[in-house]
Order: sequence, then C-alpha cells, then structure tokens
Amino acid sequence: MSTMESMGKKKPRPRRSFTPEFKAEIVELCRRGDRMIGQVAWDFDLTETAVRLWVNGARVDGGEKDGLTSAERDELARLRRENRRLREDVEVLKRATAFFAKETL
Repeated sequence: MSTMESMGKKKPRPRRSFTPEFKAEIVELCRRGDRMIGQVAWDFDLTETAVRLWVNGARVDGGEKDGLTSAERDELARLRRENRRLREDVEVLKRATAFFAKETL
C-alpha cells in the first residue's frame, strides 16, 4: 500500500465505555444550551452520534419524547433472550420425541 493510499484511511477508534454518571453530565451540558451537541462532543473527544443518542435517550426516559425507556429496552432484550432460549428448548424436545417415537416402533 502506498503512502497516499494509507493517508486516506483512518484507524478505527477503539470501543470505549462510559459510566451512567459521565453520560448524565454530558447530557446536562447539552441541555443547558450554551453549547451545541457537536461542540460538547468535540470538547470531550466523543462522537456526535453517541452524544445525540444519549440526549435523546434521556429525553425518552424523562417523558419528554415518545419511545421505549431504558428500562423497557432492557426488559425487551431480556424477554427476547428468554424467548429464543425457550424456542431452542422446544426444538430439542421435538427432536427427542421424534427419536423416541422411532425407537418404540
């Protein structure tokens, strides 16, 4: 790869995780209105998309905007996992029933 080709490609940023307290502070800075979301993101070396998601999530959790709250999203994810596990259990039982039905013939 030539130098010119490598100059156009950025290294992907390593995935970072943030505490709920940090996210709440960032959301509060954005809500104050003295800085735009893009400026807050730039100041804290965050992606604008992430900050915008945090702000919108806080608005939903606070009842200011329609949508699933964080608790509802967590419950939905838990129920989907449980549903998938139960479907797998049913599939195993169906196979076992078919296997033992053949054995008795």
